[in-house]
Order: sequence, then C-alpha cells, then structure tokens
Amino acid sequence: MASTIVAFELGGREVEVMVKPMTTLQSALRDQLGFTATKEGCRQGGCGSCTVLVNDEPMLSCLLPVEDVAGQRVTTLESLTPTQGLHPLQQAFLDANAFQCGYCTPGMTMLAQALLDHNPAPDRGDITQALTGNICRCTGYGPIVRAIEVAAQAMHAGEEGQPR
Repeated sequence: MASTIVAFELGGREVEVMVKPMTTLQSALRDQLGFTATKEGCRQGGCGSCTVLVNDEPMLSCLLPVEDVAGQRVTTLESLTPTQGLHPLQQAFLDANAFQCGYCTPGMTMLAQALLDHNPAPDRGDITQALTGNICRCTGYGPIVRAIEVAAQAMHAGEEGQPR
C-alpha cells in the first residue's frame, strides 16, 4: 500500500510525516520526529508507557494509527516541558522521588496532566483512578500519587496567586 502524508499539531507546531498505512503514532513520534519520551513498552496497550494527549485526552500511542490524529493536537512530554526549567508536574515528580527507572514517568506525567486539566483539585481516589492502566514496576505508586497531589496544589496556587 502507498504511503501517505499525515499532518497534525505537535507541541504547538504543525508537523507532517510520511507513513505507511497503520503506522502507529508511537512509531511516528519516536522514529520520524525524534520525540523519544514516548516509550515503547508492551506495544499492546497494556502498560501505558506510550501515553500521549490527543486534544487533551490521554491516548495509547502504540495502538493509535497516526492517520487518526490528522488535524488533531498531540502533546508529548517534550512538548509539555517549558523552554526553561521544568513543568510543575515534572518538578513534583522529581521532588517526590516519583520515579526510579523512569520508564513509566512520561506516560504517568501525561495522564496526570490530563487529570489536572479536567480536575484541578483531585483527591487521592481521583488520582489513583486516573493512573489505572499505567504500570510502574519500581515505585509502588505512592510517590507518584503524592507528586500529582503536590503538583495540583502548586498549579492551583499559581492560578490563584496563593497556596491552597
């Protein structure tokens, strides 16, 4: 089958990739665009390490044909990271020691961003529910949940100008 050009927004800029039919978004991001924070874990949608946001909704990029994001807005960990410093979620993960090997961290961060976009003040139950489906084999999840709680507070304080 013939290759096609797929255009979408990635981190605020238009990109185009030439792909064969059924090429995954994960492959296009990593292999063609150099966005390697999107991890290759199980390649079956079971671990969550490949999670990205498509129009602010978490998606498993290992299962998503890149053709399905044509004209859509894609956010990866690289595009979440500001030019200088770290995003509040990244800083909270660092401060809370919410990673060990770091393999799950990009997917967890993207899920956390989607959660905070929809619910700026989640409780512990909201956070654990949002993380369902993303596997971390190192931390036991406690530090990850705490990092998201801290980031939510910091981001909320930034919006309101004072801590909660």
